[in-house]
Formats: sequence, structure tokens, C-alpha cells
Amino acid sequence: MNIIGQRIKKLREEKGITQETMAQQLDVTQSNYGRLEKDDRRLNVVKLLKIVRILNVNISYIFNEVINEIKEEEISSFSNSNKEVYDILVESLRAEIQHLKDEISFLRAMVRS
Repeated sequence: MNIIGQRIKKLREEKGITQETMAQQLDVTQSNYGRLEKDDRRLNVVKLLKIVRILNVNISYIFNEVINEIKEEEISSFSNSNKEVYDILVESLRAEIQHLKDEISFLRAMVRS
């Protein structure tokens, strides 16, 4: 289920913003941005925060809409979708932390040489 990506796409289209414009502001290619909307597992916290800034909405707005959409579906799927959102955010943070650790290690090696 790709609820967050669909919600972002809907907001972007409502505001008349193209995928190309979003991609430029996120410093990614248009095709990479398109994949973000189709596969919200590619989202990380940093990208999500940039997207809500570009769309000029509160991040809770995206998640509140997700919750409302889920309520319209089977209630049993809520816990799975909620867990999916949580897992996406946790994995994004882990990836970002690992990326920063790698950068620190690289910079330390550069300073030592």
C-alpha cells in the first residue's frame, strides 16, 4: 500500500506543481521523484520534510489524511498501514544515520592523511 506517496501526489497536483519542479527542489531527477510517489518506502525523513515544505503543508496533514483514508477502508488494515508508516520512518532515520556515520568516517580519514 502506498498511501503517503499517493497523498503527496494528490497535494502536488492540487497545487499545480509538476514532478519536474519537485525533483529540482529535492535535487533528484524527475524519474527518481516519480518513484518516490509510487513507492513511499523510498521516502526518508529528510525528503519528507522537504516535500511538505515545498507543498506548504504541515507533515501531520499528510499523516492525518492517511489515517482518514485508512478509516474508510477495513479497520483491520489500519494497524498494518500504521506499522508501515512507522517502519518507513524508522528505516529512513537509520539510513540517514548510517550515511552520516559514513561521511564522518570519510572526513576523519581525509583529515588524517
